[in-house]
Amino acid sequence: MMEIPTLENEIVRLMPLTIENFKKLITISAEKDLLRYSPSSIETFPKLKDYVQNALDLAAADACIPFIIFDKRVNRYAGCTRFGNIDEKNKVIHIGWTWIGREFQGTGLNTAVKYLMINYAFRTMKMEKIEFRIDDRNIRSRKAVEKLGAKLEGILRKNVYLPDGYKRNTCCYGILKEEWFR
Repeated sequence: MMEIPTLENEIVRLMPLTIENFKKLITISAEKDLLRYSPSSIETFPKLKDYVQNALDLAAADACIPFIIFDKRVNRYAGCTRFGNIDEKNKVIHIGWTWIGREFQGTGLNTAVKYLMINYAFRTMKMEKIEFRIDDRNIRSRKAVEKLGAKLEGILRKNVYLPDGYKRNTCCYGILKEEWFR
C-alpha cells in the first residue's frame, strides 16, 4: 500500500481519510442532494461508512488515494476527495469523488484542493495527464474544472447508473502536464 501524504497550503489541508476521521463528515454527508450527480450514496452513517471502507480497500490495493478535506480558514472538516484510476504505466490519474458541504461551496476551497492535487500529481507522482469525470448535468462542476484549464475530451453516453435509477452521461475532461506548466 502506498503512503497517503498530507497536502497543505494556506487554505486547506488534505489528510489521509481513515476509518476513524470520517466520522467528522457525518453532518455534511447528510445534506440533502449533496451527491445528486454521483453514483455514490453517503446520506446515512452506514452508507458513509461503506463509502469510506470502499475507498480504504481501494487504497490498500494502490488503486486510489483518499483524503479528508480540512478548511484551515474556519478550522473545520469540509468533505473528501481522492485520486483514483491510477495508471502508472501511462502516467494518467483521475481526480474526483469530491464532495464538500454546502457552506464551503463557492468559497475557493475546492479550487485550493484541486491546485494542491494537480501540482502533487504532476510534480511528485510524475503523472502526465489528469482526468475528471463529471455528470453532464452538473454545470457547476464542469465550469469549475474548465476554469482550472481542463479540456472537454468527450462524453460517455448513458454509462453510469445513479442511486435513483437515472443513467447519466459522463463528461470526460483532461489536463496535460504541458498545459498546466505553460
